[in-house]
Amino acid sequence: MSNSDAVVDELLRAIPQLRSQLFFKTSLTALSHAMEDQVLAGTTDQGAMDQPLVIASFQQARFYRQEASRYQRIAQLTDQVYVLSAAGTSFENSSSHYETIAFTPDDGLTQEWHLVVMGAHYSACLICRERAPAPLVERSPTGPALEQTRRFEGIWSPDRGVTQEAAALLLDRIESYRPELSAKLAIARDHYLKTRVVPNFAELSGPGTDPFTQRLVTYLQAGQYKLLKTYKAIANQERRARLVNSITAAIRRSLNPEEIFQIAVREVGQALGVCRCIVYRCYGAEEQVQIQYEHREPQVSSLQDQVWPLTDHPLLQRLRRDRETLAIADTQAADPDLAADLLPLVPLMEQWQIRSWLMVPLLYQQRLLGVIEIHHCQSGSYTWNDDDIALVESVAAQLSVAIIQADAYAHLQDLNQQLAALESTRSNLIAITGHELRTPLSTIQVCLESLEAEPDMPQELRSIMLTSALKDAERMRKLVQDFLTLSRLESGRIEWNLEALAIGECIDLALSSIQARHGQGETCPHLVVDLPRRLPLVWADGEWVVEVIVKLLDNACKFTDPSGTITLQAQQQDPRTLQVTVIDTGRGIEAHRLETVFDRFYQEEGALRRTAGGTGLGLAMCRQIVEGLKGQIWATSGGKDQGSQFHFTLPIAEGQASLPARRAPRKGRTTAAKNRDGQKPA
Repeated sequence: MSNSDAVVDELLRAIPQLRSQLFFKTSLTALSHAMEDQVLAGTTDQGAMDQPLVIASFQQARFYRQEASRYQRIAQLTDQVYVLSAAGTSFENSSSHYETIAFTPDDGLTQEWHLVVMGAHYSACLICRERAPAPLVERSPTGPALEQTRRFEGIWSPDRGVTQEAAALLLDRIESYRPELSAKLAIARDHYLKTRVVPNFAELSGPGTDPFTQRLVTYLQAGQYKLLKTYKAIANQERRARLVNSITAAIRRSLNPEEIFQIAVREVGQALGVCRCIVYRCYGAEEQVQIQYEHREPQVSSLQDQVWPLTDHPLLQRLRRDRETLAIADTQAADPDLAADLLPLVPLMEQWQIRSWLMVPLLYQQRLLGVIEIHHCQSGSYTWNDDDIALVESVAAQLSVAIIQADAYAHLQDLNQQLAALESTRSNLIAITGHELRTPLSTIQVCLESLEAEPDMPQELRSIMLTSALKDAERMRKLVQDFLTLSRLESGRIEWNLEALAIGECIDLALSSIQARHGQGETCPHLVVDLPRRLPLVWADGEWVVEVIVKLLDNACKFTDPSGTITLQAQQQDPRTLQVTVIDTGRGIEAHRLETVFDRFYQEEGALRRTAGGTGLGLAMCRQIVEGLKGQIWATSGGKDQGSQFHFTLPIAEGQASLPARRAPRKGRTTAAKNRDGQKPA
C-alpha cells in the first residue's frame, strides 16, 4: 500500500459492496461529534479490554486544533487514541496525551477526513475524501463561507465489519510513519481486529443498523442542501446587484455609451462564463451594424469589427415584434416555431460556431434600442436558466437608460451649439448694425435730407442723389439677405432638395447671372469655361450649387483686374466625387490666410474689403452650403499677386452614367475653352 493512495479507495476495493455517499461539511461535523460523544459517554469500569480505539485523521493542523480539547478528554478514557495530521510547525510526531502522527504533504490523507471509533459494544467509521470547491464559492466571494460549502464523498457506517477494515487500513498507515509504535499497534490489532466480523451486506444497502441515526444523517443532509440552495439564491441576487451597480456606476461616471457598453459586455461575460457576449444598437432603418463591443473566451473567434445583419436577421425581427427575450438551448434542434427563423441564419451560425443563443432586447417605452447577445459555442445544447436570463435582463434595463441619457446629452449638446450659433449671430448683427450699416445709412440720410432741403435742386444733381440712395439701399438689402441666409445655414434650418443633376446646367445658370449683372455696367475679367466632354451627374441641390458658383465668380471678379482672366473648371476627382474649380489671376492669398478667408466678415487688409465692396459673407456662405451638401471647399494660392484657386467637391449620384457637359453660352466676354477630356490647364 502506497501512502499516496486514498484510504477511501482502499476501503472501497476491500469491500466492493460499499457505495460512496456525498456529505456536506456540517453533516460530517455533526456525525464526528456524535461518534466522539459516544466514546466520552463510556466508562472504564470494565477494564482495558473495553477501552475504545479512536483514530482521527485531520487534513491540516488548523482543523485538528479546533478539536484538540475533545481528544484530551477522550485520552483520559483510553490509551488507544491516534491523531493524524499534515506535518507542520504546530504538529509533529509525539506521545504526550495521545499519539500524534505527522504525515507528509504528498500523502493522500491531505485530502481526506477520517474518524474510527470502536468499543466493546459499539463501532462506527467515517472515511471521506474532500471534493473540489463548489462553483458557487468560486463565483461569489461574498457568498457563504468556505466551511459551509465544503463537500466530501465517502463512507459512513456503524457496521463493525466495515469499521474493522477501516481501522486496519489506518493502523497500517500509522505504522508506516511511526514504526516505534509497532508494539502498541499490535495490542490494538489484537484487541479490536483479532476477531474479524463479516460486514452485513444486507444492512449496507439498506437503512442501516440504527434507523434513528440514519434519519438524523438524512435530516442533516437535507438541511444542508436547503441551506446551500438558499445561499445560491442569495449569491445570484448579490451577483445581479453587483453587476447592475457596476454598470450604474459607469453611467454615473460617464455619458459615453462606448465606455458603458464595454464594461457591460465584460461584466456579463465574466459573470456567466459564456463563450461570447456582444452588444449593439439597432434603432432606425440600418441594414447592418459593425460589432464594436465584445467579450469572449480566448479559444472563440472574435466578432470585433465584423458586420452583423439587422434587416436580414429573422430572430432580430422577431425581437422587434415581440420585444421579449429569446433563449435557444440548441440551434441545431430548436423548436419548430424557431426552426424556420434559424434556417436563413445557418451560414452565420456555422461561421461563428453559435450552438446556443440568448438575445435580450434593450427597450425604452416599447422601442427597441439595441440587443445583448450571448453565444455558447461548445458542442451540445446549453440550458439558459432563469437566474442567468434575469441577470442579463437587469443589465439590459440599465443599458437602455444609458442609451436614452446619452442621446439626451447629445441632443443637449446640439442645442447648446445652436444657442452658441445664435449668440454669435446676435453679436455679429450688432457689429453689422454698428459698422457695416452705418455708412450706407448715412449716405441715404444725407441724400434724402438734401432732396428735402433743396426743392430747387437741379434735375441732374437730384438724379445723382436718388441713384446714390438707391445703390446704398440695395447694398443694405444684400447684406441683410446674406446674413439671414448664413444664419439659416449655420443653424441647420435649411431643407435640402437633393436630386441627380448635371453640373453643366448649374454653371450655365451661374454664368447667366454674372453676365446679367455685368450688362448693367459692372466690369469683369475675361471668363473661360473649361469642361471635359463628359461629366457624371452630382447628387445635390441645384439652386444652392448655382449660389456657390455665383459667389465664387463674384469673389474672383472683385479681386482680379479687368485685364485678368477667370477660369472655371469641372472634373471627376474619383469614383465618388466631382470637383469644381474657379481660378483667377488676381491678388492672391498668403498661405497663412487660406483657411481664414472662409470666416464671416474676414478682411485681408484694413481697407481692402471696403474698396472691393461686398458684405464679407460670401465665402462663409459657400463653405456652409458645400459642407451641407456633403462636399468640401478649400482655397489654394501661390501667394500675394499670384492669383488664387477656389475648389469645392460634390458627391456623384450613384448609378448614373456620365453625360456630355453642356456648353456655356458664348456671350459677352465669356468664352468656352476647347474640351480636353478633363486635363488640367497648364
